Amino acid sequence: MALPKVTRDKTEHHTPCEACGADLRFAPGQEKLLCDHCGHEQAIPRALGRGQSGLVELPLEAGLSARLPGDAMQDSRTLKCPNCAALIEITGANHAGQCPFCATPVVTDTGLTRQIKPQGVVPFALTEAEAHAALSKWLAGLWFAPSGLTQYARKGRKMTGVYAPFWTFDAETRSQYTGARGDAYYETEQVEVEVNGRRETRTEQVRRVNWTPVAGRVARDFDDVVVYASRSLPPAYMAALQPWDLSALTPYNPDYLAGFEAEGYTVDLSEGHDQARTEMARVIDMDVRRDIGGDEQRVATINTDFAAETFKHILLPIWTAAYKYRDTSYRFVVNAQTGQVRGDRPWSAWKIAFAVILAAIAVGVGVWLYNIQHH
Repeated sequence: MALPKVTRDKTEHHTPCEACGADLRFAPGQEKLLCDHCGHEQAIPRALGRGQSGLVELPLEAGLSARLPGDAMQDSRTLKCPNCAALIEITGANHAGQCPFCATPVVTDTGLTRQIKPQGVVPFALTEAEAHAALSKWLAGLWFAPSGLTQYARKGRKMTGVYAPFWTFDAETRSQYTGARGDAYYETEQVEVEVNGRRETRTEQVRRVNWTPVAGRVARDFDDVVVYASRSLPPAYMAALQPWDLSALTPYNPDYLAGFEAEGYTVDLSEGHDQARTEMARVIDMDVRRDIGGDEQRVATINTDFAAETFKHILLPIWTAAYKYRDTSYRFVVNAQTGQVRGDRPWSAWKIAFAVILAAIAVGVGVWLYNIQHH
């Protein structure tokens, strides 16, 4: 089936080469754009250095109530995958012929999508070759993987660089709690046990817990609680790519997207905020238990007040690959900042069967040696 032709839209990000006018692409790990046509290099203009202030924190209430200023929003032309629902923005000269997350060859042009504009971006640090090396190393370390898979992945198969969407949330929290503190102590008791079919009385130390009602307060300020803002990849995949070094965040500049694809968010701000609150609650529960102290804790209630809540929409870099191996599709993602890898993995039935046979032989030999020694 022929792929649908995609026409360029005025919302695409183009940075023309100063020397020949061709489209430039961002060079991973560098602060410049490259022209593949004539080899010209061009610096990326930035008002502030990476790691400095300049990233805009938006008020959460305004975002949830759709009252953000117009310059915080943008219209993007997007392609939607009918299989995994990824929303891929059309940027520069790089158009999606297939979904970078699941290799579905047909995508649907959804037209213009109005979304919150990214406030920051972590630029690609790893090149495609470096991502390939990280993926090959990861595949080589898999137990019971088919022998041909690593060789298959090393054949120069193209990986796709994608800026994945994330939310970050800040909040000041103050929590009141009630519960109980458990302090362990031991008592000496006489207990009956069975030894070789006979009942015996023994003296043992039995652990007891003394519970004391408690109440108190804890406080924590959260900075940049990260939430993946898409459903195209399983949450476990993105969790495995952590941690991200957000000190590398730089104010959003479309030049960093040149030559790469960008995914629009499909987890809206409200749902992302709910996920962030869940993560905050987990951390607050740990704070409460630490504050209670003792050997064990029981937490009855936690009432938390949230203040100064803000958020950012940011883009983080990943390399993706979707391989079809023996009629089965496998997808892999590489953190383009750290080289951390996560993906689907095939299993070799032959290797597993061989390992089971070896284990059975080892057990048989062990039993044989034991019988020789005791007869």
